[in-house]
Amino acid sequence: MHEQALHLHIQGQVQGVGFRPFVYRLALEMGLKGWVNNGVDGVHIEVYGAEGTLQQFAQRIVAEAPALARITAVHQQILAAQTFPDFRIIASENLSTPQLLLTPDFGLCADCKSELHQAQNFRYKYAFITCTNCGPRYSIITGLPYDRPLTTMRDFPMCPNCQAEYDDPLNRRYYAQTNSCPACGIQLQYVEGENDTSENNEVALQTAIAALNAGKIVAVKGIGGFLLLADATNANTIHLLRQRKQRLSKPFALLYPDLECLASDVIVSSQAPAALQSPVAPIVLLPLQPQPKSGVQVAALAPGLRRLGVMLPYAPLLELISTALGRPLVATSGNLSHAPIVYTNEQALERLGGIADGILLHNREIVVPQDDTVLAFTPISQQKIVIRRSRGLAPTLLLPHFQPQNGLLAMGALLKSTFAFTHQNNLYLSQYLGDLEDFDTQQNYQHTLQHLLTTLQMEPTCILVDLHPAYASSQLGREIAETRGLPVVTIQHHLAHFGAVLAEHDLLEQSESVLGVIWDGVGLGGDGQIWGGEFFMYHKKQFDRKSHFQYFPYFMGDKMAREPRLAALAILGPDPILEVKFSPTEWANYQVLWQKKHVVQTSSMGRIFDAVAALLGVMDVQTYEGEAALRLEELAWTYWRAEHNMPAPYVFGEHISTKGLLLQILEDLKNGLAVNFIAFKFHWSLIHLIDEIAKDVQIQRIAFSGGVWQNSLLVDLALSQLQGFQLYFHQEVSPNDEGIALGQLVVFGQLHNPKINAHQS
Repeated sequence: MHEQALHLHIQGQVQGVGFRPFVYRLALEMGLKGWVNNGVDGVHIEVYGAEGTLQQFAQRIVAEAPALARITAVHQQILAAQTFPDFRIIASENLSTPQLLLTPDFGLCADCKSELHQAQNFRYKYAFITCTNCGPRYSIITGLPYDRPLTTMRDFPMCPNCQAEYDDPLNRRYYAQTNSCPACGIQLQYVEGENDTSENNEVALQTAIAALNAGKIVAVKGIGGFLLLADATNANTIHLLRQRKQRLSKPFALLYPDLECLASDVIVSSQAPAALQSPVAPIVLLPLQPQPKSGVQVAALAPGLRRLGVMLPYAPLLELISTALGRPLVATSGNLSHAPIVYTNEQALERLGGIADGILLHNREIVVPQDDTVLAFTPISQQKIVIRRSRGLAPTLLLPHFQPQNGLLAMGALLKSTFAFTHQNNLYLSQYLGDLEDFDTQQNYQHTLQHLLTTLQMEPTCILVDLHPAYASSQLGREIAETRGLPVVTIQHHLAHFGAVLAEHDLLEQSESVLGVIWDGVGLGGDGQIWGGEFFMYHKKQFDRKSHFQYFPYFMGDKMAREPRLAALAILGPDPILEVKFSPTEWANYQVLWQKKHVVQTSSMGRIFDAVAALLGVMDVQTYEGEAALRLEELAWTYWRAEHNMPAPYVFGEHISTKGLLLQILEDLKNGLAVNFIAFKFHWSLIHLIDEIAKDVQIQRIAFSGGVWQNSLLVDLALSQLQGFQLYFHQEVSPNDEGIALGQLVVFGQLHNPKINAHQS
C-alpha cells in the first residue's frame, strides 16, 4: 500500500484538554510514527504511514477526541515522504499570532475526587489535585500556547513522582500542565486576625474547617477568586454575613457536599444532576423541597423565595471543606455587594478582613477572576436558562454558523457587563464582569480585556458600543478608538439582544421572518426614549420595530428601578390607592414632580413588572435588581402549581396600553380576587399578547431575549401555550445584558452601520 506523510492541523478548544496525549496513544495503537505539538493556532500533527491508515487516523481523531475538546476545523496537507524514528510529543511553538479557542476552567473530575479521599494515595487530601481532565485553565493562563511555563504553575517545578506521571504516556497526568502534589505543589495559609497558620497544608485546612464549624465566616481562594463560606444551617452567621457584606436580602448560593445531601433540600429536576456534575460545575437554581431536611435556614438565605441556588464542589479544596462539614455552606462571591470578586491574596487581606473572620489563602496566582456560572431549568419544560455565564464556559463561544469579520471589539452594556471580539476566525465572549457603575468593576473589566487582547495578540479594527453615550463600556470603547485611530459604531441595545438570539439559532440567513420579543429593564432607543417592552421583526437582514408597550414617564430616572412604587406611580399617576406606599412628605413632593413635563418616556417591561408587584403588595422598595419581579413570579407560581385553569387575559388594546393593564389589575383587586391569581393572570396575559401579535403579523418563528426572559414561569407559559409557533430561547448566553456584546457583533455584521426603522408613538 502507498505510504505518505500527512500534516494535520486541529483547531478549536484543543489545548488543556489532554489532546496531545490522546493523539500520542492513538498513534501508538495504530503503529504510526511522527509527532504532535501545541501551536498558537491549535494542535499540529505530522505522521507517516500507509495512506488508508492515515485517513483512518484522521477520522478517529475527530470521532474519539477527548470529551472536553471542541474541534472547529481539521486541515490536512500531504507532505513529501519522510520517516520518523517513533511517535512523540515535541516542544510547542509560538512563532505566529494565536488562533486558538481558550480553554475554560474545569470542575473536579471523578478520578481525582476518588484519589483525593484514598488514604493510600500520595495525593490524599491534597487540595490542588488535578489531571488532564480537570482543574484550572483559563484562570491561570499568562500566554499561549498552553504550556506550564505560560501559566501560574510555572512557580511549582515538578518533583520526580509528578514528573514521572507527566512523562508516562499511559498515565492520566501525561502532559498535564497543572500536575503537582504535596511534595512540590501549592501551599495553603490560614490567616485569622494576628494568627497565621502556615506550617503545612493540613493544619491550615483543619483550622479553616474548625472556624466554619464554630459558626465563623471564612474566605476561601477558589478557582476564579475568593468565596465567602459560612454554615448555611446557622441563622445568626447568615445574618452577620448579610450585614458585613451589605447584602440585605439577595439570595445566597449554597455548596453541598454531595447530591444526596442536596436532594434533601431541593427538588432535583431531570436536567440538574448532569449540569451539577458537569465540568462546568455551575450553580443551579432549584425549587425547595416542601420540608428541607438539612437544617438549612431558607428564610435567611433566600427571603421570599422558594428556590435555592445550589452547587457541588468544583475544586478539590472545596471538596475537602464541604466533605468535612457534611452540611450545606453559604458560598458567595468574596466581595462587598456591587464590587467585583476579589482574586489576589493582597486584595483578600485588604478587603475581606471586615467580612470574613478568617481567610484561607494559597500561593498559586489567579490571572483572570471569574464568578461561578449560574443556570436554571424551568419547572415544567426543563428549558435551560443561563443566568450568568462565567467559570467553566468563558471565554469560548462556539456558534459554527455565525462567522463575523475579524477585528471587531464589542464593548457590551452597563449592567451585567461582558465584552466580545472576533480574531483569527474565532469568537470570544468574556465572562460576566459585573455592573460598570462601580469603579473597581471598571478596573476589572479593563484588566480582563487587556489580558485577553494581549494573550491572543488581537488588534481591533473597529469598536462597537451601545447607543447610550453615558455607559462606562461605551466611554471606554470611544477611548480605545481614539487612542488607536479606529472607527466607532453604535448598536441599539434591543437590536443587540435580538441579534444574539438569532445568531445562536442560525436564523440570520433564513428567508422566513422572525418576531423578536425583547423585554428588559432599560436601553436607549433610536427615538431618544428608553425602550424595554419591544416587538421587532427580522426579515431579509432588516430589523423593524413593529410595536411596543405604550410609553409612560421615565419618572425619577434610575430611582424608579429601585422602587417599584415609583413605577406604579409613573404609569397610573398620583392615584389615591398609591398614597399609602409613601410618607406624607414623599407623597406631596412626588405629586409636585408629577406635574412637571416628562420629556423622557419608557416602554420598560422590567418597570411594568415592578409596578404590578407594587400594586399587589409584593414590594414597594427593592434591595437588589429584579427582586420585585422574582417575588411576583414566585407568587404567580403558587397559583399555577395548584390550578391549571387559564383565566381570561387582560386586554391591552391596539396600542398595548400599560395604564389600561394596571387599571384592570386594580379592578380585580377591588373585586377581591386573590393576589396570586392576579399575578398569574398578568404573566399569562403577556403570553396571550405575544400570540395575538404573532398571528396579526402572520409569523411562525418567535425569538425571545432580554432580562425578563430569565423568568421561568414566562418561559414555561410560552412553551406550553404558544401553539403552532417555533420558539427560540437563548441556549449558550444569558438573555440578560451579558448577551449584548455578542449581539453587537451580530447586528454590525448584518447591517454594517445599523439603522432601525423605529415605530414611534
